[in-house]
Amino acid sequence: MFRISQYMRELAAAQLKGAYPAPASCSAGAQPPKPMGPVVIWNLIRRCNLTCKHCYALSADHDYPNELNTERVYTVMQDLKAFHVPVLILSGGEPLMRKDIFEIAQRAKDMGFYVGLSTNGTMIDETMADRITATGFNYVGISLDGLRVTHDKFRRLEGAFDRSLAAVRLLEGRGVKVGLRFTMTALNAHDFPALLDLMRHEHVQKFYFSHLNYAGRGNIHREKDAQDAATKQAMNLLFARAWEAAINGWDEEYVTGNNDADAVWLLHWVAQRMPKWHDDLYDRLVQWGGNSSGVNIANIDNLGHVHPDTMWWHYDLGSVKKRPFSEIWQDTRDPVMAGLKSKPRPVKGRCGSCDYREICGGNTRVRAQQLTGDVWAEDPGCYLTDFEIQRTSVAAASCAAASIA
Repeated sequence: MFRISQYMRELAAAQLKGAYPAPASCSAGAQPPKPMGPVVIWNLIRRCNLTCKHCYALSADHDYPNELNTERVYTVMQDLKAFHVPVLILSGGEPLMRKDIFEIAQRAKDMGFYVGLSTNGTMIDETMADRITATGFNYVGISLDGLRVTHDKFRRLEGAFDRSLAAVRLLEGRGVKVGLRFTMTALNAHDFPALLDLMRHEHVQKFYFSHLNYAGRGNIHREKDAQDAATKQAMNLLFARAWEAAINGWDEEYVTGNNDADAVWLLHWVAQRMPKWHDDLYDRLVQWGGNSSGVNIANIDNLGHVHPDTMWWHYDLGSVKKRPFSEIWQDTRDPVMAGLKSKPRPVKGRCGSCDYREICGGNTRVRAQQLTGDVWAEDPGCYLTDFEIQRTSVAAASCAAASIA
């Protein structure tokens, strides 16, 4: 995940104070951070009341056998806690269709996890909103694929947009932190600006922009992925919104996922508009390091299989029914995990020769694997040109960004 707002706030502080802020870990007397386990996105159930076009889990509205029962979930949670996993994102399918979801969430909260809920929102009525609030979820992400017509078409359910938006309002009214999630393709890019307007109008705190990844139904529809120019325009709009929020001190957060080239494009954006801070931002982005699949992001599916992230359901690292997650995650005998955990990663092609590889980390490996069969081939989802992946002068970068802005 690329946290745009974090860097925009740093840039706003630099503009105000005349100096780029040092990271907290560099401040006088600061202790080095303790090693942490990965953020775990846990698909507790595969069943869903929708059959969305871009579902990576290929979910449907029926039960799936051999899913983890409640006691097994609790056992896994004990191991995750001992492994210093800080965050659990409870997902699906539709996690609210799991009968014990609130018991699991409450146990996770009591154990000290930051607990998020990833839902389509269509099942959230007054009663459900009360239960979500009482459980104390730290964050609830609700997916919107566009405005009413577009969203309902993507979700294959008439009225889905109205129900999801009603859920946003019910939770916001109860003080729950809510975020909108949007996966952009060529078929819904036209609604993106309006969704950003909707976010601000509804006082939603967070917007998560996801690039289409080649997994599940997203793999089936990959030929409809948004073109590079449209992606850059969308990023420019997202950067502008995040910058506006940062300089005004608004409580809005903008993040992106599934394409770590976003960090490099932010450098180009800053080179054009704030060239003074380009080098400082470059250093900070190197510190961030880009793609975290297999390192700081993990996935457990509904059957207990562990994957490098949620888009890797076709690649099984092991089952928590047979081995603890902590053992599976540290086992680099698996060649993919060994490569994902290595620095630099053994990427090839444009990714191997890219001057910004230490920022993006080789981007999203699953796209390369799905398209070519080679995990380490160049990422076909990188939307930067051959010129833009060279670390040229600030003036040249400014010209490149200006041509798209």
